[in-house]
Amino acid sequence: MHNADRQLDRKDVKTLGLSALGGALEYYDFIIFVFLAGSIGQLFFPAEMPDWLKQLQVFGIFAAGYLARPLGGLLMAHFGDLAGRKRMFTFSLFLMAVPTFIMGLLPTYAQIGIAAPILLLLMRVLQGAAVGGEIPGACVFVSEHVPRRHVGLASGTLFSGFTTGILLGSLVAMAVNHYFPAEAVLDYAWRLPFLLGGVFGVFALYLRRWLEETPVFLAMKQEKALASELPLKTVLRGHKAQIWPSMLLTWYLSAGIVTLTLLTQSVLQTQFGYSAGDALFANSVMIVVLTGGCIFWGWAADRIGPYRALMAGSALLALTSYLFFLSVPAGLADTTALYSLAGFCLGSVAVVPMILVGLFPPAVRYSGFSFSYNVAYSVFGGFTPMLIALWLREDILAPAHYLALVSVIAFVLAPYLARRISSGR
Repeated sequence: MHNADRQLDRKDVKTLGLSALGGALEYYDFIIFVFLAGSIGQLFFPAEMPDWLKQLQVFGIFAAGYLARPLGGLLMAHFGDLAGRKRMFTFSLFLMAVPTFIMGLLPTYAQIGIAAPILLLLMRVLQGAAVGGEIPGACVFVSEHVPRRHVGLASGTLFSGFTTGILLGSLVAMAVNHYFPAEAVLDYAWRLPFLLGGVFGVFALYLRRWLEETPVFLAMKQEKALASELPLKTVLRGHKAQIWPSMLLTWYLSAGIVTLTLLTQSVLQTQFGYSAGDALFANSVMIVVLTGGCIFWGWAADRIGPYRALMAGSALLALTSYLFFLSVPAGLADTTALYSLAGFCLGSVAVVPMILVGLFPPAVRYSGFSFSYNVAYSVFGGFTPMLIALWLREDILAPAHYLALVSVIAFVLAPYLARRISSGR
């Protein structure tokens, strides 16, 4: 099914490129909401509502996207295991592009009242369902296309696409706030990033027309080896031992991404007195380095094995996280350099999908990956901001402590899984 000895060919490179580009554009659509939270809060809730309550409502709607991930992911995974990886891989893009574009056209609270935030919430739920199918689908898709000896590089390249989407969202939001006065942003310019996201989605959808179904799925279909019952039922009954380590590894991935890419820029401003511009600059540089780090750690996993790569990456992430947060008062240059170093080590999260793909058999791979990943990401991705916010009241190094905690979990779990795989259990 999967020739491990051949080299990457032009078709593999095209598949990886189109998958990563589509992932970047889709993740831009999912994440742009958070970069425009201030404007959304003012436009979609009553003017007399206190600012803190507006922001709480906005972040509640943002969190709804995470909560919707498991349902969307499981539905798409079900059909991905039975009807084909490519169909669901393409459908997730469509499901993301349409609500993103509609967000850019929604009337505000001043125009239609309470219906405005309700419609916004509905669109956010659809976005969450889409991304719940996209990431597991993309990971399974690329891993089943490339030679087994290059699955790590494929995983790293794909995740570099997702981090590029985060960077793109940050840059577009910065551009809107830089080139338009505050009144224009609230009047109409806030809509532009969402409309652009819809266009991005249609473009990515067009590009995915050129992708082919995975050889693994086609072989299973030809050999009549597809799941004979509900794939999730098979996963829950026969693969419980793979679910819990997959969820713990997803904790490592989600905690790292949420803490360093989304929360730290806010911590730099609120806890260390950095300006919004300096914090966004440091964050943008870090994401660029993180993007390269994803590719490096994926490549390293192909050379030394995913479990050794995960152990090395998690240990270095714990170390560099402390170096970074201890250095923050030193100045922008030093902070940016050490923030970027931590981001490079965070790239080791790209090894996690490679491991998850290998833990589940092909017939239920999409469903097993999606269930473990999306349920864990919803829980851990959802409570991480609240946990760190509360912890920061007691200890300014709370983000570093939290990253060290999940790094230790990944470090200990890696050799356990390596022994389990080698013994065939």
